[in-house]
Amino acid sequence: MARKRIEFMDTSFRDGFQSVFGARVATKDFIAPLEAAVEAGTTYFEAGGGARFQSLFFYCNESAFDMMDEFRKTVGPDANLQTLARGINVVALSQQPRDMIDLHAKMFKKHGITTIRNFDALNDLRNLKYSGECITNHGLQHQIVIAMMDLPPGCEGAHDTEYYLKTLRNILDSDVPFDSICFKDASGTANPRKVHETIKGARKMVPEGTILHLHTHDTAGAAVSQYMGAIEGGIDRIDLAMSPVSGGTGQPDILTMWHALKGTDYTLDIDPDKIIKVEEIFAESFKDYFFPPESRMVSPLIPFSPMPGGALTANTMMMRDTGTLHLFPEVIKEMSEVVRLGGFGASVTPVSQFYFQQAYLNVTLGKWKKINPSYGNMVLGYFGQTPVEPDPEIVKLAAEQLDKPVFKDDPLDLLEPGTPKAAAELKKHKLPETEENLFIASSCETKGIDFLLGNAKTSIRKKSDEVAKEVPPAGKSTAPALSGSAASFSGPRDYTITVDGRAYQVQVNAGGNVAAPVVSGNTPESTPAAPQISGIDIPAPTPGNIVRLEVAVGETIGKEQTLLVMEAMKMESEVKSPQAGVVQAVHVQAGNTVQTGDALITLSA
Repeated sequence: MARKRIEFMDTSFRDGFQSVFGARVATKDFIAPLEAAVEAGTTYFEAGGGARFQSLFFYCNESAFDMMDEFRKTVGPDANLQTLARGINVVALSQQPRDMIDLHAKMFKKHGITTIRNFDALNDLRNLKYSGECITNHGLQHQIVIAMMDLPPGCEGAHDTEYYLKTLRNILDSDVPFDSICFKDASGTANPRKVHETIKGARKMVPEGTILHLHTHDTAGAAVSQYMGAIEGGIDRIDLAMSPVSGGTGQPDILTMWHALKGTDYTLDIDPDKIIKVEEIFAESFKDYFFPPESRMVSPLIPFSPMPGGALTANTMMMRDTGTLHLFPEVIKEMSEVVRLGGFGASVTPVSQFYFQQAYLNVTLGKWKKINPSYGNMVLGYFGQTPVEPDPEIVKLAAEQLDKPVFKDDPLDLLEPGTPKAAAELKKHKLPETEENLFIASSCETKGIDFLLGNAKTSIRKKSDEVAKEVPPAGKSTAPALSGSAASFSGPRDYTITVDGRAYQVQVNAGGNVAAPVVSGNTPESTPAAPQISGIDIPAPTPGNIVRLEVAVGETIGKEQTLLVMEAMKMESEVKSPQAGVVQAVHVQAGNTVQTGDALITLSA
């Protein structure tokens, strides 16, 4: 009997980059392994979307549209190129209005994309309907998603087989167009047996010929077992990656899965020798990239506090920048309670960031002393309906602190058209009003405008110039306490040592030879000390980077007026004034890195 061929999408060039490097990868650095992958016979690639869209503008000083054009040119006209979209957020971290959701599909089609995987962390079908229609209307394949995870112990009411099949039934009974269905486990925590039963049940429900796809991560070490369960349940496609961006926080390696299928009724139908050659080229191309040690590890604790592989390294990199990496184990542990009380939205961007930010505040400021605005808006319903009702006390706290009522309607109805605002920004800066620029201005906001003006900076972490930015307090480890051994890979390993209070990155080559420590003067600018001015200091709610200031000294402001915008843990958030007053002093500027509690602005008492 012929073995069934299991198709796979190579995620190395999107999710692999996001899970290992926080999506900060220059296009020129991956063309060689991409060409080799095509020569090896791969025809289905993840080519962008998710964090890879904004990251190119924010950190790589590149246009994501140019990257997609180069990707298509490299793979040829026939390859299936897929990107990731977040429902009504599309490729932004904030919700986008209807005109920008439509423009997203139009632009991605124009720049060579074939398929868009479209998900909503809350599995709220309303958040997928309009975006799915736009994807289909512009001639793209729409892969609709059911978001999965395992709940922390003691939680029940969603994220079991019954819940997933009910969600699937809602999709099938709706008029949302789709070409395939993906079950997406961004944290890699779904129990393999549950995965098997879900796929088995789904196969019975969907019309004959419907393509079922499974996505997961190896963060919890269960990914291959999940895939084997799904394959036996009737899955058609899975997601795999190549070393050095496979395993750990990424997807299982193509070769690992090929090995796991030996002696079964299934095959990947690859030439392993050719894949080995591609991985050698891949490793050579990225030999100077900084590999965060946590990206290579498997953690048995992740199922208790589900953190997606694609968000984990983005968060730890931010914590490195702000000197707070030693808090990572505590924050991850706290996530369990935050998930339990927040309504069970799947831990995938942006909800995973809401969880992480709230957990961080609980660790640094005390349990539930402050509600993160994004987390608060989620439990109040402004992002859609959560799988179960959030804890009533948390909802009450959010309503009080944010001064907002519970919202039950369609989140899209809250958003004004984005084109007029984006066009005004382009005109203000004398930039061409192209459709690409309109979308960049809307989805990337100030940083998008900076890129278009030629003011963007490159921030790609390379071994040759990376300096360990965190110097933890005495007795604190610089690496997060993720249990398990690091995934094996060929090449040098990076470690951080502290000598006389100063952190150095050292590289240990194969055989134990230690390379010279890397020292750089490119340390983040420290935040200026606040001057001694009487008044009320507005503190930083989290560590992060100042994106832009919205007020100036001497300006009269009202209560809840936005003072500035910060970027923290992959999200931008507004810092609002708790009272009316006059701005007496501004202690930061755009580009500064701040710690929790640092004075940002002083208002008149």
